[in-house]
Amino acid sequence: MLYIYVVTDSSALRHSLSFLFLLTTDFIDRKVLSLIKTVRSKMTPIKHPVDISESIEACAAHYGKDANAMKSYLLEGQRKALAMDNRGPLKFETDGSLATHIKDAYSKYGFYIFEGLISDKELADLEQDIELLKTQFPLKNGEKLNAQGEKALAIDALGPRLIWSKPLGDPLGGTPIANGRHQVKLFEPSAAKDAPEEAVFVLLGSLEYSDACLRAYAHPELLKVAESINGKDFAPFHECLFIKEPGLGAAVSWHQDGDTHWNSPDFDEGIHGFNFMAQVYGSTAVNGVWVVPGTHKQGKLDIKEMVAQAGSERLTEAVPLICNAGDVVICNRQIVHGSFANTGFEPRVTVNFGFHRRSSVLNVSGAGIHCAPQEFDDEHIAKRTAVLGYAIDARMKKYPEETPYVYALFANSDTQFEYNNDTKEALKDYNLLDLSI
Repeated sequence: MLYIYVVTDSSALRHSLSFLFLLTTDFIDRKVLSLIKTVRSKMTPIKHPVDISESIEACAAHYGKDANAMKSYLLEGQRKALAMDNRGPLKFETDGSLATHIKDAYSKYGFYIFEGLISDKELADLEQDIELLKTQFPLKNGEKLNAQGEKALAIDALGPRLIWSKPLGDPLGGTPIANGRHQVKLFEPSAAKDAPEEAVFVLLGSLEYSDACLRAYAHPELLKVAESINGKDFAPFHECLFIKEPGLGAAVSWHQDGDTHWNSPDFDEGIHGFNFMAQVYGSTAVNGVWVVPGTHKQGKLDIKEMVAQAGSERLTEAVPLICNAGDVVICNRQIVHGSFANTGFEPRVTVNFGFHRRSSVLNVSGAGIHCAPQEFDDEHIAKRTAVLGYAIDARMKKYPEETPYVYALFANSDTQFEYNNDTKEALKDYNLLDLSI
């Protein structure tokens, strides 16, 4: 059965169409799917400041006696975030390096928002690809078929791909998963009675399944940023999709990424790398990631103690990442960050991909979080970096008007990368080689 919603404005239509894919219980007619994708691709992305007052009220209502405190926290966090001086268009100096004011703000706060970096054309490409991916998810956790009765996405993968959660849950908080980095469990609101038992909220190794994500991975200006921050021989890290549907999207408890270098004599603010977070629909105080500015410089922190001092999970100094569709955040992996369950009405889908300094991964034993524990020698890093070569070629074919990024280690090599139907097999289970530190 296919559930159709009648809506009266483009914002509601966009959100309802996101629900449409999740609320299909038997099958999706291909013509209907095509129509949905066509309508959505012609919509104008929502621009901030977005009125999310209804979502803030809905979120706060879940917190009972703390409802007013949560409402105030969301509003104040939004105000503080928009007052910060770490957002704007991506700019470079005349020598091609990242603009000094951006590097300084990124170093000070641990994150920066590149506004409007992803074009409307590429956003539509990403949105169409991701919505199609979601129709290929298993009907439920453990099932081998999708809603169309076809083989579900990633069921033959050799490593983990889909991470599920009960609706509005916090599946990582307070558990030993990921070496116990999620030290506290966040509040888990009650989901609607008709919500599914579980929903996907992360797709790991996303470049294997989405050509649009693969092309975004090779965005030439973002790769120039990676070079400016991590050097011309920068190395890849890991890629995934975060999917936080309204009324379903799981919380991710406060944590710091990174495991291997906290006690290194060479420790500094950039030793565990960074993530780019490209926003397909935008990001709000309700559905978005929150960060504690400056904590990327403070070493490994006791998050339980931070929560105790705050008197609740609402960390006092935290701010949300407020983004439009098409904005890209660069976020230091060492910063304290997390997100609440998406009890609002706006969806969030984040295309996540990160990069390291080569010195942080070469001959280092990995943390065993995103892949099996292993030592990253030159050969391993070269195999993992090949994905970038295919991504650059795929992007050149899609956007021939662009000047492609030239990766220094490829320029000095005889290896050629051509992305086509025959070479797609090279991406099979590529994330088993993730450089997880």
